[in-house]
Amino acid sequence: MSFNLALLDAAEKNKIELDKQASFLVWKMKQAKGGPEEITKQLAKLSSEAEKAWFQQSVDKYKRVMGVM
Repeated sequence: MSFNLALLDAAEKNKIELDKQASFLVWKMKQAKGGPEEITKQLAKLSSEAEKAWFQQSVDKYKRVMGVM
């Protein structure tokens, strides 16, 4: 099954991008190439509360999956 992400609306594309950023930042923490301050900086850049909540949920998800505390 394949999905054409280009067909998604802007809000859904943004959610996917935020999820990717969260995954990358948690991976960097796991590899000791970054710290929690990078997540805090990214959260500060987001304007809407919905984006912040989605990003934080994604960070929490990837921390569980990758075993980062």
